[in-house]
Amino acid sequence: MEQREGPGPGSGSGSGAALAGLAAFGKLLLGLAPVYVAGRLGLSLGFVLLGLALFAGWRAARRGKERSLRAARRLLDNEERHVSAAAAGLYLSPRELPAWVSFPDVEKAEWLNKILAQAWPFFGQYMEKLLVENIAPMIRASNTHLQTFAFTKVDMGEKPLRVMGVKVHTGQNKKQILLDLTVSYVGDIHIDVEVKKFFCKAGVKGMQLHGVLRVILEPLIGDMPIVGALTMFFIRRPTLDINWTGMTNLLDIPGLSSLSDSMIMDSIAAFLVLPNRLLVPLVPDLHDVAQLRSPLPRGIVRVHLREAKDLQSKDKYVRGLIEGKSDPYALVRVGTQLFTSRVVDESLNPTWNETYEFVVHEVPGQELEVELFDKDPDQDDFLGRMKLDFGEVLQARVLEEWFPLQDGGQGQLHLRLEWLTLLSDASKLEQVLQRNRGISSKPEAPSAAILVIYLDRAQELPLKKPGKEPNPMVQLSVQDVTRESRVVYNNSSPVWDDAFRFFLQDPANQDIDIQVKDDTRQTSLGSLSVRLSRLLTAEDMTLDQWFQLENSGPSSRIYMKLIMRILFLDAPEVCHTSRPCAPGQSDVETGSSVDLPPRPSRASPDAQFGTESVIRIHLLEAENLIAKDNFMGGMIRGKSDPYAKVRLGGHSFRSHVVKEELSPRWNEVYEVIVNEVPGQEVEFEIYDKDIDKDDFLGRCKIALKRVLNSRFIDEWLPLEDVKSGRLHVRLECLPPTPNGAELEQVLMVNSLTQTQRSAELSSALLSVFLDRAADLPLRKGSKPPSPYVSLSIRNVSYKSKTITSTSEPVWDEGFSFLVKRPHVESLELQVKDEGGQGLGALSLPLTQLLTAETLTLDRWFPLSHAGPGGQVLLRVQLGILVSQRSGVEPRSAPAAGEETESPPAGLEPELYVREDGDPRGVGPAQELRQRLTHADSNSELAEGPHGQLQLTAWYHMDERKLVVIVHSCRKLRASSKDIPDPYVSLILLPDKNRVTKRKTTVRKRTLNPEFNERFEWELPLEEASRRKLEACVKNSVSFMSREKEPLGKVHLDLSQMDLAQGKAQWYNLKDDRSSS
Repeated sequence: MEQREGPGPGSGSGSGAALAGLAAFGKLLLGLAPVYVAGRLGLSLGFVLLGLALFAGWRAARRGKERSLRAARRLLDNEERHVSAAAAGLYLSPRELPAWVSFPDVEKAEWLNKILAQAWPFFGQYMEKLLVENIAPMIRASNTHLQTFAFTKVDMGEKPLRVMGVKVHTGQNKKQILLDLTVSYVGDIHIDVEVKKFFCKAGVKGMQLHGVLRVILEPLIGDMPIVGALTMFFIRRPTLDINWTGMTNLLDIPGLSSLSDSMIMDSIAAFLVLPNRLLVPLVPDLHDVAQLRSPLPRGIVRVHLREAKDLQSKDKYVRGLIEGKSDPYALVRVGTQLFTSRVVDESLNPTWNETYEFVVHEVPGQELEVELFDKDPDQDDFLGRMKLDFGEVLQARVLEEWFPLQDGGQGQLHLRLEWLTLLSDASKLEQVLQRNRGISSKPEAPSAAILVIYLDRAQELPLKKPGKEPNPMVQLSVQDVTRESRVVYNNSSPVWDDAFRFFLQDPANQDIDIQVKDDTRQTSLGSLSVRLSRLLTAEDMTLDQWFQLENSGPSSRIYMKLIMRILFLDAPEVCHTSRPCAPGQSDVETGSSVDLPPRPSRASPDAQFGTESVIRIHLLEAENLIAKDNFMGGMIRGKSDPYAKVRLGGHSFRSHVVKEELSPRWNEVYEVIVNEVPGQEVEFEIYDKDIDKDDFLGRCKIALKRVLNSRFIDEWLPLEDVKSGRLHVRLECLPPTPNGAELEQVLMVNSLTQTQRSAELSSALLSVFLDRAADLPLRKGSKPPSPYVSLSIRNVSYKSKTITSTSEPVWDEGFSFLVKRPHVESLELQVKDEGGQGLGALSLPLTQLLTAETLTLDRWFPLSHAGPGGQVLLRVQLGILVSQRSGVEPRSAPAAGEETESPPAGLEPELYVREDGDPRGVGPAQELRQRLTHADSNSELAEGPHGQLQLTAWYHMDERKLVVIVHSCRKLRASSKDIPDPYVSLILLPDKNRVTKRKTTVRKRTLNPEFNERFEWELPLEEASRRKLEACVKNSVSFMSREKEPLGKVHLDLSQMDLAQGKAQWYNLKDDRSSS
C-alpha cells in the first residue's frame, strides 16, 4: 500500500500567513464600517471625524495604561535593582521608591510578600468561588433584566498583592495592635462577565491599586487566637487604574476614563476608606461588632475656611492677550467627607468665611486636603492644594495660619482649625452653647455635641401579609438629617449591626425619630421618638437598651445603643504655627471664629414704623336719591336699586344693593389702615344697579386729615353732581393702644356693635418690621438662595422683595395687619427661594405679644425647617383698637375722692348703652381670657337641677334691632345614658311663626356647650319691650326625627329687662312643663 506524505512545514506557515492576512483585512473592513454606515445614513463628515477622534483618544489612553502597567511590574519584579538604580541617580524619582527607602520607621516585609505569593493561587480560587456562587446569584436576583448574568472567567493572575513597607504604631492603645501597610497591586487580573439575554460582554484585564492600608488587631483576648477581630481600612483614598475589556472598553475614552475610575473609587471608599471599615471577626459571638466597625471618633476638627490671596488668574480673553481673574471655590476633604464652598466670582483674593466639621478617627494618619478650583462652564481649572496632618491640630488644639498652595498652584490659603474634645458629661454644655452663639457660621451652625447610634437588632416585627416576612430597614432622623440602614431581607427579627453619627446643635431640645419600614412596600413597621435630653442625665451619656416600638406589634421592639458626647474646645489661646503656643503668646481671641461685623441684636425700623392708624368707615344710609328706573318713556316714575362704592388709600369697598329704594339703609362697616400722607380723601359714590350700565346717583368726599384730627365724624353729606340726595356716614380714627388690658372690652364692644352684613370688626393692629435673616440654607450645589418672605394672618398675606444670591438677606420692610382675635391668631412667616423652595418658617402666636411689655417683641426668631442656624430678625408690635364712640361703655367712674363699692367676687363692671350714644369715659379693663367673655353679674347664681343658660339681650339703637347672643350652657342634665347633642332654640313671643324663630348650631356630645352666636330681630324699641323671649335647650336626637328632646327652658320678659345694658346673664333652666 502506498503511503501518502503529510503536509510539510512550508504549507503550515502558508496557511497561517493566509489566516493572518484575512484577519488584517477583516480589521480593515471593520474600521471602514463606520464610514460606510455614516454614508448610508446620510450623516455629515463631522460624525466620522468625531468617531476617529474618540478612537484615537481611546487608543492613546489604552497604550498609556499598558505602559504604566509594564513599568509598575518591572519595579515589583526586581525591587532591589530599581532601588539601586535610583540611588545611582538613574531613572526613578523619589516618589516611585518603596516606603521603606524614604521612611526609616517603615520596615521591609519580604517575608509577608513571599507568603502572599505562595497563597495567591488559592486566593484566586476563593475569589472565583465567591464571585460565581455568591455574588452572581445576588446580581441575578437584584433585577429581572440581569437573570442571565454570569462570570465567564475569573483569573486573579500570577502577580500577587505586594506590601512595600510595614509601620507598627506603638503606645497608642495597649489593647490593640495597629499596623500601616503600604500596599501596591499591579495585577494581571482577568475577569469577564456576560449578560446572555442582551449579548453583552464586559470585563477587566489588568489593574493597579496603590495606597496605605491600616490594619487593627482588636480586641486582644486571653484565649486563642489572641486577636478577636481584624479591622482594615484606607486612611486616605488609594489611587486606582483599570484596563477594561469588552463593552467596558468605552470607559477608556478620555473623559469617561477618569469618570469611571472615580466612580469605582467612590464605591471602594464606601467600604474601605475612613470612616468606613472592613471588619473580619476571628472568634464566634464577638461582642460590640458595630462599635468595632464604627468606633467613637478620636475628636472633631472644626475647619474655618476664611480666605485666599494672590491666586492664579485662569480666565483669559482675546487668546490670552487680556488677563482676567478667576472664580475660585474650594473642595475641603477628609477621607470620604467632602464639602464644597460657594463660588466667589471674579476674584484673586476670595473671602468665604465658611465653617465645616469633620469626624477624625486616626491621629496621626488622617489629613485635611483643600483643593482650589476656578469655576468654568466646561472644565474647572486647578488652582492649587494644601494638605495637613491632623496630628498637628491635635498638638496645637487651635491652629490658625496662612498655608502656601502646592502642586503647581500659587498664592496662600487662610485656615483656622480647632480640635474639639469629646466629653462624656454634660457639665460644660452650657459653656459650649454660649460660645457657639457668638460664632457666625455658614453654611451650618456650629455643633455642640455628637450623637452616635449603634443599631443592633429588632424583634417580632409585624407581618404585613400573612405568612410573608418583611424586608425591614430603619430610617433615623434628627431634624432635617436622615440616615438609612441596610435592608435585611425576609426577616421579622432582623440584625443590622449598623452605626450612625449625627451632629447636634442643641441636644437638650432635639429628638431622634426612628422609622422601621418594609423596604419593598415602604410601609411602616413601627416608629419611635427619643428625647435626646435623656442622654444628658444618663450614666456616661449612654442609653444601651431595648426600645418598644409604637404603631407596631404588641411585642415589637428594637435594641440600640445611643452615645452622646459634648464637643469642647479646650484651648483658650490661638496658635499661629504648627507648634503649641506658650502661655501668653495669644493675640487673637477665640470667641468668634469668623471676622464678620457683629449682627444687630434688635431691628432698626424707620421713624414711620408703627405710626399707622385705622379708619373705621360706617356706611349707614342715604335719602332723597334720584329715581333712575323709569317706565314707559318716563311716564311712570320708578325708584332705584342703589349701592355705594367707598375708596380710601388704594382700598376699595362696595356695599350690597338695596332693591327699589330711594332712601336705602346699608349699615355696613369697613376698616382701612392709613398713614398721615397729605392729600388723602375718603370718597363715596352712589350708583343705581342696572342690567346694562349702572347709573350715577352722586358722590361726596371727606378729607382724611379732618378725620385724623377730629377722631370722630358723624354727618349727613350732600351728594355732588346730582340734583338731590344725601349720605349718612360715620367715620372714626382708631389709634393703636399698647395696652393688652383693653382687649377684653374691645372684643365685647365689637360683638355687640357688629353689623349683620359686615365682616368681623378688628380689635387690634399688628405692625411687623422685617429686618433681615441669617444662616439660611444653601440651594443644591452649595449656591446661595435668592430669598423672599411671605407673611400672613388668616387670609391676608404680604410678600417682601427678593434679595438675590445671599443667605444673609436684609429686607428693611414693614407690614401691617388688621387682627380680629389676637388671643387665638398667629403670624405665619415663610422664607422661600425665588424658585419656591422653602428656606424656613416661623409661627408666632400673638398671645406672646399680649404678655410682652408694650405688646412688642424685637429680637431674633429661630426658623423651623431651615437648619439649626436659620433665624430672622423682626420687630413685631400690637396695638389695641379702642373705640371711644361705640355707645357701649362701662358705667362711669366715680369722681375724685369718692369711694367705690367693690363688686362681689366674680362680678365685673356692667356695660350699658345710652340711647343718645354719648360716651362718658372708659373704665378699667379686665384681664384677658382665652375666649370672648362678657360682663357677668350673676356668675355665682345658685345652680338649678337642669343646668344654666347664659344670654345677652341688648337693643342696638343705630340698627334699630333687638340683639340676643347665646353664649353657653353649663351642667346640663342628661335625660338618658348618652351624652346629649344640645342646641338652643329662640322664639320671640307672642308670635310663634318661623319669622321670629332662631336656633343655634348643634354641639356634639357635651353637657357644657359653647355657642357664642348672635341673633337679630328688626323691630322698634317700644315693640321689643312688649315681647317675651323663650329660649329652649334641646337635644338633637336624630336627623330622622322631627321631635327633639327638651333639656330645659327659660322665659324672659323683655319689659322687665334693661335692654340698654349689654351684659351677659346666667339663667337657671326649668323643666319644659313648668311655667316661667
